[in-house]
Amino acid sequence: MGHLFSPFTLGSLPLDNRIVIAPMCQYSAQDGQASDWHLMHLGHLALSGAGLFILEATAVTPEGRISPLDLGLWSDDTEAALRRVLDAARKHSPIRWGIQLAHAGRKASVAAPWTGGARVLPGVLPDNGGWQTVAPSAVPFRDSDPAPESLDGTGLRRIRQAFADAARRAHRLGLDLIEIHAAHGYLLHQFLSPLSNARTDAHGGTLEGRMRFPLEVFEAVREAVPAGMAVGVRISATDWVPGGWDLAQSQVFAQALRARGCDFVHVSSGGLSAQQQIALAPGYQLPFAEAIKREVGLPTIGVGLITEPEQAEAVVASGQADLVGLARAMLYNPRWPWHAAARLGARVHAPPQYLRCQPAGLRELFNLP
Repeated sequence: MGHLFSPFTLGSLPLDNRIVIAPMCQYSAQDGQASDWHLMHLGHLALSGAGLFILEATAVTPEGRISPLDLGLWSDDTEAALRRVLDAARKHSPIRWGIQLAHAGRKASVAAPWTGGARVLPGVLPDNGGWQTVAPSAVPFRDSDPAPESLDGTGLRRIRQAFADAARRAHRLGLDLIEIHAAHGYLLHQFLSPLSNARTDAHGGTLEGRMRFPLEVFEAVREAVPAGMAVGVRISATDWVPGGWDLAQSQVFAQALRARGCDFVHVSSGGLSAQQQIALAPGYQLPFAEAIKREVGLPTIGVGLITEPEQAEAVVASGQADLVGLARAMLYNPRWPWHAAARLGARVHAPPQYLRCQPAGLRELFNLP
């Protein structure tokens, strides 16, 4: 079986193996509602044999979307649309399901990346126009961007409540896990980093102040769902900019999360500043996950140019991370776990309709659902 295909438990959630399909935005929703594209996307990846599938960044308010085409979970309509997709996928797959709850903050209101990803200003599009963005401070992501509106106390309370309300909807949908998005330069990361948080009140200044709102959001989500539902956080361990958010601060944040009942940390990096300087290499973010796991003791999901089964096996076997998150690799090869199991001598779940595809030399590759 090895390590990659050994079982693991996140909080009280049992997983069949250590492979996680990481959140990947699809920019294919209508008014926040999951579409037929989501039915196709979730359906075929649910047959991959991975242990956990975390749905894409899902906005807790309409203005929290990255783009007008982002998935949302802020209303009965968005909840019902996602239920349709999940119910169909669950009929044919035993995979565990999570969702990433998010608010884009100052990085909101942009076009889909394949159309250029430019800022969509209010009123520009007749059906899916942009909106005024919000942030900890009136500091734009890029100098060419319009300044976001600095959140006041009422705005903070509204967003905190929106996260809690979306968490309750996620539980009603029967999802197994919630991941709070505090990475990649989106709203909660904007509060954490001194590069984007210039506040002088209780939610800025010191590390304690900058962590306050993200911790309040975590507490609200944790309180909104039963204790048995796994709740974790995705973080950017560093801004890759001098004077910004860094690993040492991430470790302090992770300690504070653990004290509040956090079940895992999904460790990524970057996304906050256009000035970031990232040295890309296979597994380039794994040292951050390893350091947080060692210092804090929380289960970690490691990511970052992990493409080969033997590489993923080594990550888990060496203790760099407890689970391995795959995103682009899964889009390129939706059966990546099948092929990894074949190369590592392990077994994976597959639907009975596909059992006949086993190569002659791999008759023990599949488990029945």
